[in-house]
Amino acid sequence: MHISLLQPVIDRPGPWASVYADVSHGTEDTAKQQELTASATTAQLFALGADEATCGAVHEALLTRRGDPGTHAGRALFAAHGAIVLDTPLPGPPAVPFAAWGPVPRVTPLLAAIGDDPVCLVVRLDRTGADFAVVGERGGGAERGDARAAGERSERHIRTAADHTVEQNAEEIADAVRKEFESSGAEVVVLVGAAHERRLVHGKLPEPLRALTYESEHGGRAPGAERDLVERDIAQVRAAQESDHIAQVADRFRAGTGPGGKHAKPHSAAGLPALVEAAREHRIDTLLVSPHGADSARQVWVGSDVDQLAVHGMELPNLGELRPAAARADDALVRSAAAHGADIVVVHDPERAPAGGLGAILR
Repeated sequence: MHISLLQPVIDRPGPWASVYADVSHGTEDTAKQQELTASATTAQLFALGADEATCGAVHEALLTRRGDPGTHAGRALFAAHGAIVLDTPLPGPPAVPFAAWGPVPRVTPLLAAIGDDPVCLVVRLDRTGADFAVVGERGGGAERGDARAAGERSERHIRTAADHTVEQNAEEIADAVRKEFESSGAEVVVLVGAAHERRLVHGKLPEPLRALTYESEHGGRAPGAERDLVERDIAQVRAAQESDHIAQVADRFRAGTGPGGKHAKPHSAAGLPALVEAAREHRIDTLLVSPHGADSARQVWVGSDVDQLAVHGMELPNLGELRPAAARADDALVRSAAAHGADIVVVHDPERAPAGGLGAILR
């Protein structure tokens, strides 16, 4: 999972207001519904101990951001010290809207909602060039420019024989796809365009990239061509990529080894004491989280620094924190892991999830 979304809330000290709100707008009294939601949420936060400035910031944020009529949407807000630090849409309304107040932000429900969010490079191509868009990592679809193939880069290629021009163009487009794939951080590619051009480009990609490249049988280079069908194909490819990634991570965790294979030194960790120790020592490479695991909701102790994390509150003074606070284990471990560049994978399938709901592959 790409955790850049969490960066604004990771190193900033709390306490934190975390809000998961239903901001659906399906009726004529939208403004009244917004006011009721904002008032109820801030009243709940105030009852939990949130300061007046932070409650006011949340109230204003819930009132000022309006979606399109008829939409069914959700939002996650994180606020501290009177300011909204992160305000991000959810794929849909939260199953159970709630507000929380605590020493670390309640980010695990956000990660569970958005999923692995694999980055997909979408290439709309024809014999003259290709247009690139990156979908994923909470970025939606963003145009990244246009790579013109031989026909438009140099008129001499247009004048060559038709077969030669198509081959040359396919090679140039394939090379542009490779470069864009590497620079964009994408994990998978979808080619959109006429079947002949798609297959030519696909066949000229380097083998490792070819294995990560899929073709949509719908649409063309024009962005609006069969848009719904193309978006469906992209969503299916991304879902398959996410499922494969989660399965691979779960298998690595269960095997107790990393990418080095079966002869590598075992380095999986499970159980809160082992996980907390690994987090403090910055040894977590990949944190596995199951939202409904028993250990996920257990209490650990934290300080203002991400490395001040302990199973027992009496340990925190030795780590420099004289006023330890209780926090959920999943959120505390996510905060620590994200701060030190670890990957975080949410495993919804209980058959694949670690026992207790939390586990780690170690560095």
